[in-house]
Amino acid sequence: MNKNKCGWCIGDELYEQYHDTEWGVPVYDDKTLFEFLILECMQAGLSWITILRKRENYRQALDQFDYHKIAQYDNQKKQELLQNPGIIRNKLKVNAIVTNAQAFINTQQEFGSFSHYIWSFVDNQPVKNEVSDYKEAPANTKLSDQISKDLKKRGFKFVGSTIVYAYLQACGIVNDHETSCFRYDQI
Repeated sequence: MNKNKCGWCIGDELYEQYHDTEWGVPVYDDKTLFEFLILECMQAGLSWITILRKRENYRQALDQFDYHKIAQYDNQKKQELLQNPGIIRNKLKVNAIVTNAQAFINTQQEFGSFSHYIWSFVDNQPVKNEVSDYKEAPANTKLSDQISKDLKKRGFKFVGSTIVYAYLQACGIVNDHETSCFRYDQI
């Protein structure tokens, strides 16, 4: 049975699987929130499908997204990452991975968890938008502007408002599934 899906994922099996099982599902687990944050940061200037195809490479290269280990990466480990053809080999982005792991831990310590921090911006309730065509969804909002500004203040890198909005969508803090999509009312 064919189900209506958001137009952005149609035609690529990996994209459709990600859409059907992960995108927009509310995430409260800090490890998963960190993984999505890093992947969204790596996506800056690139297409999401590029990062999605490299996701397993990132998982292997970054100790399964263990932010405690990543926060301790030294220059040798950063150089190793810059030589890894399976990930985006951009020095600023590689440095940001370590910086963001450290800022993530600091934010956890302040709020008890990163989940408490990020969900507090929406009073722990997902924002459910009414998008009829994914092309009409905003690239950023006042909410993503606010969170971006706060993340930057906390030392995070590659967290501009557009990246933050994509992160909010991915983690289900914002539901931007098209209203005709079978997932819209499921989450």
